[in-house]
Amino acid sequence: MMVVMDVELLVLADCPNGPLARGLLRRALDELEMQRVQVRTTTIGSVEQAVRRGFGGSPTILIDGADPFPDPARGPGLSCRLYPTPTGAAGVPSPEHLRVALAAAVATRGTRDA
Repeated sequence: MMVVMDVELLVLADCPNGPLARGLLRRALDELEMQRVQVRTTTIGSVEQAVRRGFGGSPTILIDGADPFPDPARGPGLSCRLYPTPTGAAGVPSPEHLRVALAAAVATRGTRDA
């Protein structure tokens, strides 16, 4: 059985937290034994694209098309993003929050034969 999941990282080209988020995603997927799940990175280049994609700031992580860390007060736009973590606001979610979000997606979506 193989986990089937779509993971996409939305970033701004000059966001210093994009590479950090990508590494965090890769480590979390590996720790959850989802080494085969690929992370796609999409660079958001315009306000129109940000609105169309529901881009909540850079970096935004989408799991199966949904943002596991929604902030209803934040509209789409070309800006950096902050995540609440146990130690305060940070440019990426905490590793534990990300692992929980990925595990929840697996529980919701399940697995299928590859």
